[in-house]
Amino acid sequence: MIFVEIKALDFMAAIEAFSKSLLQEVHKWGCLKQTGVSLRYMMEFGSQPTDKNLLISAQFLQKELAIRIARRAIELESLPYGLSKKPAILKVRDWYVDSFRDIRSCPEVKDMKDEREFTDVIKAIKVRHNNVVPTMALGVQQLKKELKTKIDSEDLVEIHEFLDRFYLSRIGVRMLIGQHVELHNPNPPPHVVGYIHTKMSPVSVARNASEDARSICMREYGSAPEINIYGDPDFTFPYVPAHLHLMVFELVKNSLRAVQERYMDSDKVSPPIRIIVADGLEDVTIKISDEGGGIPRSGLPKIFTYLYSTARNPLDEHADLGVADSVTTMAGYGYGLPISRLYARYFGGDLQIISMEGYGTDAYLHLSRLGDSQEPLP
Repeated sequence: MIFVEIKALDFMAAIEAFSKSLLQEVHKWGCLKQTGVSLRYMMEFGSQPTDKNLLISAQFLQKELAIRIARRAIELESLPYGLSKKPAILKVRDWYVDSFRDIRSCPEVKDMKDEREFTDVIKAIKVRHNNVVPTMALGVQQLKKELKTKIDSEDLVEIHEFLDRFYLSRIGVRMLIGQHVELHNPNPPPHVVGYIHTKMSPVSVARNASEDARSICMREYGSAPEINIYGDPDFTFPYVPAHLHLMVFELVKNSLRAVQERYMDSDKVSPPIRIIVADGLEDVTIKISDEGGGIPRSGLPKIFTYLYSTARNPLDEHADLGVADSVTTMAGYGYGLPISRLYARYFGGDLQIISMEGYGTDAYLHLSRLGDSQEPLP
């Protein structure tokens, strides 16, 4: 009972750290309508980063980021099962309220001096939020341990839906900030508009992501299966290479771990992972196939939830979040698949997993080739 009261006091103290008027403003802005943009619009608008366009972009972001950040701050206040009261979640909430305050404290963007000042502020906000995913993971992990005997993770639908909204919004906020900041680069590489590469080779990105995943597998297990990539290396389309790299890296990492652990004590040579890149009229599809033994049918519904992982959780091994965040492991939070699917959906794509227990798994990553899909706004 005393413990519960202390927790409640901690929560009240966190709220009292901000002025009443600031929190009222957060709630007011959180009720305003968000405005989505498409990849194509970002690309066309950013292709001419004149002072006028940078001003227009900053003026749009000054309002839009305040709305999006306020919405997430409000949601973080009222999460089910006491999740809002977890210290890690309170920390994230503080970051969001601080960021809202920073944006609202900026003078209205009217000239290039205001624009430069605003750009410095949102750069700092992006850095402040770098550790949001592992910090949220820590809060959810604390809740999961607490509820283990009380509730089954399948019942935590509200938590899953909140995290989907939260992380999808985070992808959008970071994309908008990063895109605006990168438009200030006086010497961008050829065919690059902010974060977008207008002639991105999916085969090339898949190769780089696979090599990165394979090097982690080598470090963790001492060896790694081969990876074969099939597709036209000269085929290109407009996309965000960092997003594709993250998705392929996560999927290949899962496949490497499954194959490596299945064949670790076997005399047989582990079969290669196959990546096929297909360019359709509407979609670019990347298929990642492994022979790692597959996933039981009962486990398939869980793989896109945030409370499920077949690997041990690195947060169990490191009490200090900073340590957990600095260690890149083969698997851990159980966030790789759900967050990869959100990245795919952000620009109108999707991620599907099809598995044959006793054989292996196929992941189909669909990316919209048209680039005209509006951001999904949670």
